[in-house]
Amino acid sequence: MSESLFSIENLRVAYPQPSGEELTWAVNDVSFTLQPGEKMGLVGESGCGKSTIGRAVMRLLPSSSKIEGRVTFQGKSVFDLKPDELRKFRGEAVALIFQDPMTRLDPLMTIGNHCMETLQAHAPELSKQQAKEKAIATLAKVKIPASRWNQYPHEFSGGMRQRVAIALALLLNPKLIVADEPTTSLDVTVSAQILQELTRLCAEENMGLLLISHDLAMVAEYCDRIGVMYQGKMVEMGTTKSVFAQPQHEYTRSLLKAALHIQSVDEIGNEEISSDSPIPIPQSPILQITELKQHYTIEPNFIERLFKTQSQTIKAVDGIDLELYPGEILGLVGESGCGKSTLSRTILQLIRPTSGKVEFLGQDLTRLSSEKVRASRRQIQMVFQDPHACLNPAMTVGQSIADPLLIHHLADATKAKEQVLRMLEKVGLTPPEIYYQRYPSDLSGGQQQRVAIARALITHPKLLICDEPVSMLDASVQSQVLDLMLELKAEFELTYLFITHDLWLARFLCDRIAVMNGGKIVEIGATRNIFVNPQHPYTKTLLAAAPLLARA
Repeated sequence: MSESLFSIENLRVAYPQPSGEELTWAVNDVSFTLQPGEKMGLVGESGCGKSTIGRAVMRLLPSSSKIEGRVTFQGKSVFDLKPDELRKFRGEAVALIFQDPMTRLDPLMTIGNHCMETLQAHAPELSKQQAKEKAIATLAKVKIPASRWNQYPHEFSGGMRQRVAIALALLLNPKLIVADEPTTSLDVTVSAQILQELTRLCAEENMGLLLISHDLAMVAEYCDRIGVMYQGKMVEMGTTKSVFAQPQHEYTRSLLKAALHIQSVDEIGNEEISSDSPIPIPQSPILQITELKQHYTIEPNFIERLFKTQSQTIKAVDGIDLELYPGEILGLVGESGCGKSTLSRTILQLIRPTSGKVEFLGQDLTRLSSEKVRASRRQIQMVFQDPHACLNPAMTVGQSIADPLLIHHLADATKAKEQVLRMLEKVGLTPPEIYYQRYPSDLSGGQQQRVAIARALITHPKLLICDEPVSMLDASVQSQVLDLMLELKAEFELTYLFITHDLWLARFLCDRIAVMNGGKIVEIGATRNIFVNPQHPYTKTLLAAAPLLARA
């Protein structure tokens, strides 16, 4: 066998600890090798050490971290690289795709400048024209048109930003890509396109791929081998086929059970819904959206104006009609950049629409003053994709959850604390007195999302808009949070608008599904009908692209 591309031997990593505290190994005695052209998946719950391995490989850990063991790339020790060698190593030899693209992108630089900076630093022999041509070709691979070259990261959706991050990793043709949850915020069609592109490059360029993910179906479809991590240790490793067919470790079995629970047809409560009656509740809608439009104009810059370039209009939401009924769960699915999140923010009037109506409980929110809109938000709350980004790191969990009560003058400090402690218990953070005092940084991703749900429910809203609320969580925690959301829905008589790119989650949870593409709703119907008899070509494309664990 030829020399391995990449090897980890007895790796142990501990993050800096406050003085006096016992050393805790985030990664504990992990070993594995990766051959040229091989695709390996690394799975496990949040906090198990998957991402720490990725950062250790790139020497991106805090300088005071304690690291033991050996990491070699093409036979050379990574930990012994000098600064100039390390700079070439990062990007040219190994590229890292982060889970959160905003940690990789400079908000003050255009997408084009990001690409040009990377190429000028690592490939100075290229002329500006050659570098731009290479960058545009690479962006095209991840479905970003050249027309968006001069835009900034904040003008892109979360999924589009992730495509930019992937393009930056591919620019320098590395020998190994470490992809840390690279498609978390992407829809199934773009995920499939990007992973097919990555796996094609692996075959053509003999490039290795270390895919860190909580999506078991995706790992099963695209990886040759799989390593399962639990509490810092590698508890199981083998070919993907053997691990999924005959899991040896109890934790691997529990992960598979949780993933299959979400993908199981037999678990769905909406199988009996007929096409004639998509919802069983003949009531007035709690939310009615009529001809809603949200258009943005991109003005040409100075150079473009000299050449008389016309301004561009982006129709993020383009004439949407939608009704949501009390007590139902309506799923909104579609590719990144199709307008799902823009629609949710327009419903909340966080951004005012270009035209159209948003009626909530019979009241048109688009005609209300800012003060009255703010008051209405007591009844409409939102759970975001990234709980860490929506929780103030300087506030304790108790303060974060109590904040809406104080903002809406619903309780004084003493009563607020009582209500927060009760809510912490409802969302499974027990004992509540301990979690009340903790900070978001002390919690895992799943625990943070429970805090975000508690914060959203504390004002007892009628409608909860959930924007990819479990996409960043591993299968076992996803299953727990979804079951929790169903319990809370019954207890608090909630109505959900559930925005997701994961079709299996939508099937598991939703009564009806609306499919969105290019700012429009192209198909809407009962969940079973959408899956069994999709009408629109785009819906059929989405379903064909969704990785299913049973196919593995």
